[in-house]
Amino acid sequence: MGLGNPGSKYAHTRHNAGFDVVSILAERMGVSMRQYAYKAQIGQGELGGKKVLLVMPQTYMNNSGESVREMAQALRVRADQLILVYDDVDLKEGTVRVKARGSAGTHNGMRSVIYHLQTDEFTRVRVGIGKPDGDIVDYVLSEYTDKQAALETLKRAADAVETIIKDGVLEAQNRFNAPPQKTC
Repeated sequence: MGLGNPGSKYAHTRHNAGFDVVSILAERMGVSMRQYAYKAQIGQGELGGKKVLLVMPQTYMNNSGESVREMAQALRVRADQLILVYDDVDLKEGTVRVKARGSAGTHNGMRSVIYHLQTDEFTRVRVGIGKPDGDIVDYVLSEYTDKQAALETLKRAADAVETIIKDGVLEAQNRFNAPPQKTC
């Protein structure tokens, strides 16, 4: 499940990192995201021999939990079966972090999800977008300065989701939470 804001006005902004990662996964898996259910755009496919539902809530970010709860209840999905992908201003731009559980931090979309699920026991892939010097709202709702570097980060976040599904959270944490290797 990738968090973001619906509509072309917000497409490919920093705050829509979750949507962009889901779109990358959908393309890799050959999945159409044209279905609508649970207040979300959805697509179904298979990854690593497991059935996967890709979800992009069409509520605004701060109400993401409504869609997550509706989907989880309708499909009887446990919180520990969810993977949420979202932007994080508290991480350096270009960073990808995998967490098995935890607080919402400063992210209102995650606060909504935790409130509606009544638990924080779900996996998350955080995409670092860095802290702005100015207004945070303008910053998160703007496009990336270095689009190529951002695309590489979003692809790494998609790789992290694939690793979680195929090899588990611990393997993904070991692979993606380590500092980048320096090359000579």
